[in-house]
Amino acid sequence: MNGIVIGGYLFAMVVIGIFASRKTNGSAGFFVADRKGGTILITGSLVATILGGSSTIGMAGLGYAKGLPGAWWLLVGCVGLALGALFLAGRVRKTGAYTLPEILGRRYGDGVRKAASIVILASWLGIIAGQIIAAGKIVSVLFPGTSLSFLILLSGGVMIVYTLLGGQNSVLRTDAIQAVLIIFGIFFTLLLGVKAAGGFHVLARRLPMEYLAFPANGKMSWSAIGNLALFVGTAYLVGPDIFSRFLSSRDGRVAKTSALISAGILVFAAFGITWIGVMARSLFPAIKPEQAFPQMVLRILPGIFSPLVVAALLAAVMSSADTCLLTAGVILASDILRGWVDLDAWEDRRVLYVSRLFVLAVGIASLGIALYVQGIIKSLLLGYTVFTSGLVLPTILALYPRRFPLGTRWVTAAIVLGGGTALVGKLTHWGHAGIVGMGLCAGILILGIVQERFQEPGVEKIPSIGGGTPSSSQPLSR
Repeated sequence: MNGIVIGGYLFAMVVIGIFASRKTNGSAGFFVADRKGGTILITGSLVATILGGSSTIGMAGLGYAKGLPGAWWLLVGCVGLALGALFLAGRVRKTGAYTLPEILGRRYGDGVRKAASIVILASWLGIIAGQIIAAGKIVSVLFPGTSLSFLILLSGGVMIVYTLLGGQNSVLRTDAIQAVLIIFGIFFTLLLGVKAAGGFHVLARRLPMEYLAFPANGKMSWSAIGNLALFVGTAYLVGPDIFSRFLSSRDGRVAKTSALISAGILVFAAFGITWIGVMARSLFPAIKPEQAFPQMVLRILPGIFSPLVVAALLAAVMSSADTCLLTAGVILASDILRGWVDLDAWEDRRVLYVSRLFVLAVGIASLGIALYVQGIIKSLLLGYTVFTSGLVLPTILALYPRRFPLGTRWVTAAIVLGGGTALVGKLTHWGHAGIVGMGLCAGILILGIVQERFQEPGVEKIPSIGGGTPSSSQPLSR
């Protein structure tokens, strides 16, 4: 039965990818679903994208290890997403761009576009790998004794296939289905978990009160929560995966509404998943934290419901991985390849073919990293820290060009030094790398703003993203 349910789910995702590929007749369909996404599709895709390996397996593990404050991993993301909806979603959609680097390129020039693309690719490879690892570990719960490497290859391979077939059309549709599965899985596991634990009052007696303390406790201090807000929450405020949803929306209103609805749904998910981890601590005190959610599913849920909820967990992970994979592949085609060849002279069919090859290349590279690392939260934190240190502040300033005038060289230096410091620091296990990297980025940007405000009259400024765009930053054929 387990094999039938999981195999059926994976087969269904491929079928949806094949169906979506028929609707993907050009680069606009592959990159942004022809900008026809309505509120239901965009909301479902945002929820499914955010509820990935870190927000299911990883956050349940945080609940198991640290108690209810583990919910902050996703709660800071809800705050970031809500702020992005209120202040950025409409502006992002108005640009009519394909990617976040393209937005930066229109505002600051091609040098910044290329620097941003490299930083995003460096960070997103780790994030995609983390999601693929989570997928393999989820499936391993139902198939004990099976090689984890084989399950990682299987899960990652299916995700790569349906993503490169249908692009954004495929991702939006699979995400909408996966979002329903994810919420069902969380609710059902939470409901039966409380029953298995004997109710909340019994649960409270079994665990030290520290695990039930909120918003902070001895295992997760306010400084740790602040660190999450800085490096995880801001990735939801300004993230290429979030921006891709805004850019795929029918209009700015759909982008804003979808993000606000998603943030509300995710607050429920944050506490629900963390409670599942806390209950696992009470029921199964000898397991590893990252096994909290899978073990609850395997040992609490009856009969057919166990593989169904495992499919929901798998959906959570794959819906995040496919978005990141597509985003990285599109950036390679639209932002990096453009610097070497004149894509505007190519036929749209050729652009689409090359874009699919890039998605395949990113997927294979991520699979290689996943097979080598085989750890979730560490891989994700590396990616988030590098991205937020180098790109969050320049992106926010780019969306408000009149208030914050900046030249190309200042922004390029801020991205390279901020993201580079965070990357080197994380790889060398330097604890303050992210804060120092973001501080360097902010300092350089402040110096650049001051210099631009006092530059000599008559010096040409880079155009704003809301009006005409430089010819070198034109998007692929629309």
